[in-house]
Amino acid sequence: MAASRTIFIAGAGIGGLTAALSLANKGFRVVVLEKTERLEEVGAGLQLSPNASRILIDLGLKDRLGRRAVMPEAISIMSVRAGGELLRVPLGKAACERAGAPYWVIHRADLQSALADAVTDHPDIELKLGCQFEDLAAHAKGLTVVHRSGNDRRQDVGLALVGADGVWSAVRNHLFPDAQPRFSGLIAWRGTLDANQLPREYTAPRVQLWMGPKAHLVAYPISAGRQINLVAVVPGSWNRPGWSTPGDERELRSAFEASGWTGPVRMLIGAVDGWRKWALFTMPEGCDWHQGAVALLGDAVHGMLPFAAQGAGMAIEDAAVLAKTLSEGPSETSAQVAAAFKRYGRLRRARVARVQRLAIKQGRIYHLAGPIALARDLTIKAMGPERMLARQNWIYDWRLT
Repeated sequence: MAASRTIFIAGAGIGGLTAALSLANKGFRVVVLEKTERLEEVGAGLQLSPNASRILIDLGLKDRLGRRAVMPEAISIMSVRAGGELLRVPLGKAACERAGAPYWVIHRADLQSALADAVTDHPDIELKLGCQFEDLAAHAKGLTVVHRSGNDRRQDVGLALVGADGVWSAVRNHLFPDAQPRFSGLIAWRGTLDANQLPREYTAPRVQLWMGPKAHLVAYPISAGRQINLVAVVPGSWNRPGWSTPGDERELRSAFEASGWTGPVRMLIGAVDGWRKWALFTMPEGCDWHQGAVALLGDAVHGMLPFAAQGAGMAIEDAAVLAKTLSEGPSETSAQVAAAFKRYGRLRRARVARVQRLAIKQGRIYHLAGPIALARDLTIKAMGPERMLARQNWIYDWRLT
């Protein structure tokens, strides 16, 4: 394939690998630069609502993911103040049929592994591990991308570069050094445990969202139901970059005890042997999506709070839209690529900003206390499952057009 059809992607996370498959399926040659020596996705579980799973299925990943994912029967909204479930929103096969794609919960490593296997199998994708993006230069032939593997520093010419290298993006820092992540004042703790360690009522195939004063907890099955994934979010001042710092369980227990949490949530937290924590950083709304023949994707441009369960989903959508815009018209020159990337940003900006705002709003709602928490609980109960699901349909029913 001609060198002029080569696109470099910095980052082999979920967004970068999805972009590689999407672009290769549109006829481009793709080179993925990943700074780590091995693809070992940090973290535990994530939720893939139909807007994201539909794209992955269209890329041919249905069988690979279906063997590893869990299709939850419902989302249970729980309140510590009320002592239990406020509302159960049905999902399962009925929701899958309605949306035209499943709602999955899956281990991050399983998703990344399925994507990486598909990338490795594709003849037009080259995955370079232990290879760090360093610099770029625009010229009449496209871009010269500088990258390093150990002591080997190389320069290669390509048509475009996509920065899918996360919230601490080196590509974004090269383009827009003033656009930096902001600490949210929140810390997420995550852990997993074997499902057989818990009573049956806590291992059902559903997502449980526990809301309480100054904190919340989400639990759901992963790894074909063999494990339970837990994510607890509390305020704090610790704000080091990174995704997988070992955490002291006593610190987490203390945070929930200080907020007055009791019962099932403290039982779940105590059942985890090893917790890891990460400070939640976000990107400001309205960041630039591209400059010339370089575009940003996923957390690199719109890192968001996880309270809409759409971080991975928005990156997957980005990948599909970017590939579509590049393939819709001529993409042989830097000017043509820049025009396509401009369309890509215009198509994504409003939707992503709306999801960012939703995540912020829901995080505040989850952590309410006192009389306003009572009002929240009564409102949720009165809303009912159909109205609650309808409020999310603008996310779930999104189609790539």
